[in-house]
Amino acid sequence: MIVANQKPRANIGESLVQMQVISAEQLQSALQLQKERGEKLSEILISQGIIRAEELASFLSIEWNIPLIDLKTHVVQPEALQLIPERMARRHTLIPLNIMGESLVVVMADPDDYNAIGDVFTQTGMRIEVAFANATDIRRAIDIYYRANEEIQDKVTKYAPTGLAGAKDYPDFAADTPITKSLDLIIEQAARDRASDIHLEPQGDKLRIRYRIDGILHDVNFLPLSAHAELASRIKILAEMDVARSRQAQDGQFSVTIGNTNIDIRVATTNTIYGERIVLRLLDKSLSLFTLPEIGFLPETLKKYRPLLHYPFGMVLVGGPTGSGKTTTLYTSINELDHKKHNIMTIEDPVEYQFENISQSQVDPKAGITFAGGLKAMLRQDPDVILVGEIRDKDTAVTAVQAAMTGHLVFSSIHANDAISILPRLIDLGVEPSLVSTILIANVAQRMVRRICPNCRAAFAPSPQEQEIFAREMSQELTAVYKGTGCHLCANTGYRGRIGIFEMLVMSEAIKKLLLNNASVSELKDLAVREGMLTMKRDGLIKVREGITTLEEVTQSIFGIG
Repeated sequence: MIVANQKPRANIGESLVQMQVISAEQLQSALQLQKERGEKLSEILISQGIIRAEELASFLSIEWNIPLIDLKTHVVQPEALQLIPERMARRHTLIPLNIMGESLVVVMADPDDYNAIGDVFTQTGMRIEVAFANATDIRRAIDIYYRANEEIQDKVTKYAPTGLAGAKDYPDFAADTPITKSLDLIIEQAARDRASDIHLEPQGDKLRIRYRIDGILHDVNFLPLSAHAELASRIKILAEMDVARSRQAQDGQFSVTIGNTNIDIRVATTNTIYGERIVLRLLDKSLSLFTLPEIGFLPETLKKYRPLLHYPFGMVLVGGPTGSGKTTTLYTSINELDHKKHNIMTIEDPVEYQFENISQSQVDPKAGITFAGGLKAMLRQDPDVILVGEIRDKDTAVTAVQAAMTGHLVFSSIHANDAISILPRLIDLGVEPSLVSTILIANVAQRMVRRICPNCRAAFAPSPQEQEIFAREMSQELTAVYKGTGCHLCANTGYRGRIGIFEMLVMSEAIKKLLLNNASVSELKDLAVREGMLTMKRDGLIKVREGITTLEEVTQSIFGIG
């Protein structure tokens, strides 16, 4: 048996007495109860109120020199969970946390329980890294994680397919059935893991379930393919979609409450050779918005951007590909405005977050409500500030420009690769160059990169290639690069959370003049850089230098290379 951090340890009770955490009399009383009840000494001490669980956990972590794990913030990895049966985890009050190379990290309530460590070693054959948490937190984690994996497997395996034809023919399907519970568990685990999307992908002989976390897809479960039809039908019923239609793409949405959190879920289906592929996007409306610095605006960019938010009229556009965080930037921007003094209105698809004192509208093609139509109706409501979720077509582009020209401050997003490319994109959509130069205040372009996990961030000497890339763009030496070495908090990825990298083009008189003279994109960019525009690449490299993200993330997000 190999235990990586195994070493002789003093008796818990004696150590507590020596450190004057408890008295000798209290220890003797607890030992007597231990003989009578057969419970662990630590549990006796806590149940008798001699010491609080948090105090004991901190003491033992320091005394034994082993990591103290907060299971409320650490994510238990499915790959590790599958190595130890639930019965063994409950018997020994432990939970496997993560796989690190050839080692299995196991969180235990009693790291001195070598019988338990031996059982884990026999079960897995792996090197054991011992960590510590109090028993109550471990039992809660066992309830949550094994329920979200083994229970799903158990329920869907035993649930025979019924060949649903439609919800109206099966009125009890939405009741407390195994498939209903399984879907609930899948969504609960996704919310707990901070997933933005759930992918249900039928394959040749199984149903693959993946979560997108921090922009990256992760396998979390594989279910029998026989579960697919029932899960798909349940999702369609919740999203008010046609259960009988399986070959045509459909969209829908529903809401769930997990604890005190309200989550809207957008559903999209499409047909594949193995059946319907379903993606559920999770929108947590209870999340508080970030500030502009928190989403990645550097002080240099922020100094130029914030004054633009208080212009009486004009247009500010945010560009980037799908998933680059444009909506977050728009929301964060209007959240900085005075909601009480201004009449702020939005037309969105969908309404992802709700604001107080802002009138928000939802695009609804079935009801004839489009971006352009909703915007036209909005103009009759005396707005000061308007947010248009996305400019997709000529009608929306022209109407938004007209709104900006008639005394409104308009924010919107548009698909474009960088800040300069937004200009020809608007023109391609049918807006005259003279109007673009007149009404456009600024363009912001962005990408999302993963943040280095602050818990395991470490400095390294940059490679010659990293030095070259940095020096070529920044004209200075890169003294260190930072990377996450992998820990329990970041699921051993080295990253936790995401942040934006930005560039902002302010429409100066010189830029406007060049645009009216039909200048090329490269000519416009050269002038913008000369006028002080911080490019996305430079913005990203500053964040590399400051240890916020990695060079791989920046190059991958901008150029698609790693």
